[in-house]
Amino acid sequence: MTPADIEIARIRARYAARVAGPDEPALEAAFARVPREDFLPSPPWTVLKGEGARLRTDAREALYDPQALVVIDAAKGVNNGQPALHGQWLAAVDPQPGERVVHVGCGGGYYSAILAELVGPSGRVDAYEVEPDVAALAARALAPRANVRVRAQSGATGPLPSCDVIYVNAAAPAPERAWVEALAPGGRLIFPWRYGPEGEAALLIARAAPALPLRFAAMALGAVRFIGLHDGGGPAAPGGVEAVGAFAVRHLVLRSARAPDAACVADFGWAWLST
Repeated sequence: MTPADIEIARIRARYAARVAGPDEPALEAAFARVPREDFLPSPPWTVLKGEGARLRTDAREALYDPQALVVIDAAKGVNNGQPALHGQWLAAVDPQPGERVVHVGCGGGYYSAILAELVGPSGRVDAYEVEPDVAALAARALAPRANVRVRAQSGATGPLPSCDVIYVNAAAPAPERAWVEALAPGGRLIFPWRYGPEGEAALLIARAAPALPLRFAAMALGAVRFIGLHDGGGPAAPGGVEAVGAFAVRHLVLRSARAPDAACVADFGWAWLST
């Protein structure tokens, strides 16, 4: 290891501590072990920061800002997303050793690698990326990881493998039915819910344990902005959903279990969101 590599490892360790926070040692270790530069196109990189700031650089240390996005395909709007946000999402879905993960919209595979670290060699990550060139980048970068399989196809349609975590990095106006059907008991889904023309929120859906079949808790975690989902996405609720309703959501209810009632804020046909 060169002196430059040793210094980057130190920078990455400090970055990992900031991304994960004080109470997430496994998440911090995962971010510290995975080099972000391995999952990007060749330098120089275009690094995006707040207030529209844009930096063109081949300096690896510029990649280790928790707020920075890095461009993967500018024409298609594909970026390596903000690590601080992903740290929050990963803490929310809490992948455990041995669990099975479906990653939809994996981009260059950086967060697939973080997920693979969290579930360990006894776990599995199926990483879906619909853009062929971006999927090829992910496949090359993730090739050394035996517990990851890259699928160059949409992750919006089924059937998907049964899994414990579904981690979606593309905005959709509704949870895809294939995602919900793939969740094992106790499974967790997080995706950017485009609930209205100008509104997006991270929506966490959790399936109950086996004793309570087909019951799903739901919660909007915060405002986000993601590229739209390819090849899928059901219609939004008529006229969209007001933010106050979106952030009051508490359950996803299958229509087969109960018809929408006065607590419904978004009806997707096969399921609805309730306050």
